[in-house]
Amino acid sequence: MNNSFFKLWLPIFSIIFIAFYATYSYTEPTVNKHLTIASGGTTGNYYKTALLYKKLLEKQNVQVTILNTAGSVENIKLIEEGKADIAFVQSGIMGHQNNNILSLASLYYEPLWVFYKNEGFPIDYLIQLIGKKTAIGQKGSGTHDLSSRILKDNGIDSSNSNLLNYSTKEGKQKLMQGEIDALFVVSSAKSDTVKELLENPDLKTLSFKRASAYNAKYSFLNRITLYEGTADLYMNLPDEDKHLLTTTANLVAAKGVNEELIRLLLKQTKKVHAQKGVFEKEFQFPNLNNLDSPIHPEALRYLTHGDSWLEQIFPFWIASNIDRLKILIIPFLTLLLPLFKGIIPLYTFTMRQKIYKWYERLHEIDLKTYGHSKLELKQGLIDLEELRVEVHGHTSVPLSYRGEYYDMLSHIDLIRIIIEKKLNEFN
Repeated sequence: MNNSFFKLWLPIFSIIFIAFYATYSYTEPTVNKHLTIASGGTTGNYYKTALLYKKLLEKQNVQVTILNTAGSVENIKLIEEGKADIAFVQSGIMGHQNNNILSLASLYYEPLWVFYKNEGFPIDYLIQLIGKKTAIGQKGSGTHDLSSRILKDNGIDSSNSNLLNYSTKEGKQKLMQGEIDALFVVSSAKSDTVKELLENPDLKTLSFKRASAYNAKYSFLNRITLYEGTADLYMNLPDEDKHLLTTTANLVAAKGVNEELIRLLLKQTKKVHAQKGVFEKEFQFPNLNNLDSPIHPEALRYLTHGDSWLEQIFPFWIASNIDRLKILIIPFLTLLLPLFKGIIPLYTFTMRQKIYKWYERLHEIDLKTYGHSKLELKQGLIDLEELRVEVHGHTSVPLSYRGEYYDMLSHIDLIRIIIEKKLNEFN
């Protein structure tokens, strides 16, 4: 029937929708789709990575604000002060446990690079830097924190050497211009600064011969090897294997950041960091290794189990909302059960009501056959034909009601015969 859907199903779906919406209103509030990320200096790899996250997240309708900072130490402070939601930090930088800062993932290796002027003799040990001008990173950066510790272990401090707090960009310029003797940098091998310094024939890269000893002292430091010719095969840079110490770039979050945003962010880290790098194997990162603070529960779930089956089928926000509404399943099913039980009786009633209306009209026409004029009998025939056209030509009747349908047509024909007989009596 033309209007059967609206008369039968629309009220049912309306009831379901109202109940669904009412319960939804009492679930978790809608996510505030905004993240503030503390990155680092605009020339650093943290900032470039944050820009990649921003681009990917904004495709998911998440607004991202990037804060430029001095580095890891300042980033931690911004998280603690509630001025940032997410931050890049260098592993080993957090000297104390802070339950308000949760780790999300390790992202990639960040070696400690020590570049020095090529003056014809190698520097094999850091102690050889005593008395020299050495840039160890600006205060508030992870480079400054790690460099200070490593130099202190070798008896080097401001009392016997000229330790300078230049930014990486400024330190690079000073070293290339010959104004300082050495430069400490903690950065990914993808860093433009690192690539430029590695390819400069006037500079050398220190190889940590005692890398294993540093690893034994600091659990967050690992030993990796930069193989001969990695930077430039034609020029054979470096000209020998270099043993380096490496931290990892970690991602941390303030405790109160919404879990859905955390999960969405981690999905982007997989897109950005799963590729093979100079030191990283394919799919090695992101991971849950070398983290300083407690692991965020959502990060643990996602990096352990990956995408849920809902996320594999639907776009993230649809899958997320379905997952949020899982607590509605029981009340929803409880509501649907009596509704579906009532559908068949309601459907039967709706169909029979239509048939009853036809019979009501047929009865009215039948009454005209008793004691009425010839004109009224002719009008009755016209009314019967209109009813027949409506029943036969403009109405779709389910197969289960075909019996009543054909009964209706037979009764129409019966009344037509009676009227025609009465009309013949007038002739």
